[in-house]
Amino acid sequence: MNASLIVNPAAGNKAYRSIYHIETLIRKKASLTTFITQKKGDAFQFAKDLSGSDLIIVAGGDGTFNEVINGLHSSSGGSRHDVPLAFIPLGTTNVLAKELRIPERVDKAVELALTGTPRKISLGRINGWCFASMAGIGFDAETVLRVKNNLVKKISGKAAHVTAGLRVLSSYDPPLIRIKSSEKEFSGYTVVIGNNSNYGGYFSVTPDASITEPLLDVCVYSGRTRKDLLRFILGVIRERHLHFSDVVYFKTTALDVSSSGTVHVQVDGDYLGTLPVKVDVVKDAVNLIWPSDNHYPVL
Repeated sequence: MNASLIVNPAAGNKAYRSIYHIETLIRKKASLTTFITQKKGDAFQFAKDLSGSDLIIVAGGDGTFNEVINGLHSSSGGSRHDVPLAFIPLGTTNVLAKELRIPERVDKAVELALTGTPRKISLGRINGWCFASMAGIGFDAETVLRVKNNLVKKISGKAAHVTAGLRVLSSYDPPLIRIKSSEKEFSGYTVVIGNNSNYGGYFSVTPDASITEPLLDVCVYSGRTRKDLLRFILGVIRERHLHFSDVVYFKTTALDVSSSGTVHVQVDGDYLGTLPVKVDVVKDAVNLIWPSDNHYPVL
């Protein structure tokens, strides 16, 4: 078997020192070519240009995985959607791994990559860019932008997002967001579009979302003030937010999201840009290896 390893040595706080161990474990069962990223966009380009691989293994965080799936879905990578893809989570939060119960221990993750059975997952797509877990529009995206601009993620990990979130909250004055699908039209100030149920690794904003289902779950919050936003965050923590009268939750295959003001967008924890966006689903987009004994049915 010819395996390709795309690894981000800057992911989390253990990626660089894990590379040799990962390579050693893989080479016991496969011929291996390793591609090491040096900057943002490298994982996308590696995946786009890959050929001749029987298995693609991504070692890094959710952002690295996001680049790889987009590289595979680029114009030159479209024919490789069926090549089995495996994930070794080395990031700070590892949202996708927690959702699919992919082991965060390197040896266990490598074992799964080499012996597991691939299954199809669907992806969300926003302005042509795919996402595996979720897209956030509004507060959380502005927080991600603040982390990106201040370069504090590498220094303080998860604490960087908390610090940035508090700074965004202190000046919170969001423009109205308009959401339109073929079935419904809504407006609000915070939108989360889930391709799976996990958000941030520990919470669930879209608890009914399924990565195997060719649908997106949309949570729209119409509270505008800082007090409203804090109430929503607390509701998410307590798993009560879907009972709020100012929360709308629905499933769809496509939607348009716009605003008259500047509203930021993030996908899988990385900053994407600003509204407007068009969002849709790519059915059975990736042939991913993940444990068969988890909460998702085999389809």
